[in-house]
Amino acid sequence: MPNSNHDAESLAARLGAHPDYRVLRRLDTSREWPALAGPTVRRAAIVDTETTGTDHSVDKVIELAVVAFEYCAASGAVGRVLGTYDGLEDPGVPIPASSTAIHGITDAMVAGQRIDDRSVASLLDTAGLVIAHNAGFDRKFLEPRLPVFASLPWACSWAEVPWSEAGIESSKLEYLAYRAGFFYEGHRAEIDCLALLEVLRRPFGESGASALKVLLDSARAPSFRLWATGSPFESKDVLKKRGYWWEAGKRCWYGEFRSREEIAVELAWLKETVFGGKSVALDVEEFDAKSRYSGRDGKKERVRT
Repeated sequence: MPNSNHDAESLAARLGAHPDYRVLRRLDTSREWPALAGPTVRRAAIVDTETTGTDHSVDKVIELAVVAFEYCAASGAVGRVLGTYDGLEDPGVPIPASSTAIHGITDAMVAGQRIDDRSVASLLDTAGLVIAHNAGFDRKFLEPRLPVFASLPWACSWAEVPWSEAGIESSKLEYLAYRAGFFYEGHRAEIDCLALLEVLRRPFGESGASALKVLLDSARAPSFRLWATGSPFESKDVLKKRGYWWEAGKRCWYGEFRSREEIAVELAWLKETVFGGKSVALDVEEFDAKSRYSGRDGKKERVRT
């Protein structure tokens, strides 16, 4: 057995050099990174929540972590961690056992606890971007509880980084960490934030750019939601196979797209495949980083197939 960190690292390096082995190192959360300098240095915040369940209309936030850091807007390089916050909150209702089984947070742990709104606002004061690894989940929970999140641009490292293009089969955070060469004990908010920051720091695929650079480019671009209003019932299977989602409230299928060129292609496909060659009027919503993942409507326009 190795008797020092140096011995352990030497053994790990030798084993990692062998083609039949892959070595994982524990995430070092104490490592200090050098400060960035230059006119394009910005600040962002990674957030993660733990909740009583998955329905933002009835479930509650019981833990929030925020990790503020600096980055270079031009290159995507990640610099120092500037501050962290991790707080629990009593939801006022019992935490379901199924939720506790995931994150380990019990009623006793949150009794009498409350997230410190001022501390969170202080960390977000100079942040130009909020990042979450499932922003469609976290944003809908956080905005009602802390309205400061509603005015900030958001980006989603799960949905907006094309991990599969880099040969990574899963976008689950623990798997991304494994592919980046480290491990951590997850399912609590702060360590998940720090693990995500480390993943975003690493190069993405063969490009040499960081995964954060890929995410920043995506966050700056608009996205679109195309509603297949009035689609025949019998087209539901082909729409689902195409990647459309069902919105029960509007009783309508919709697809998500990243450019107007994609929308043009999709309109032609809908006309031919779904609407039997007929020209129909459909709604398109345009989103930017301030409206994406919020649950609020985007900028609407009517287009024809």
